[in-house]
Amino acid sequence: MDQIKQDLKSLDEQKLAQKLNEFRQELFKLRLTSVTSPIKDYKQMGKLRSNIARALTYLHQKQQTK
Repeated sequence: MDQIKQDLKSLDEQKLAQKLNEFRQELFKLRLTSVTSPIKDYKQMGKLRSNIARALTYLHQKQQTK
């Protein structure tokens, strides 16, 4: 978990926005999968939502420091 925080903190705004989109796409795919078949690890959805929130927080921080 700390590794993800460090990685997100070190990214610039553009790469952070790309990473945010990747997290959102992963969450969307996971939701689609959960509708069609059972998911083995439901914690993964929570982790993705947390990572999206982290990415948004760091993105807003970087935008405000401009």
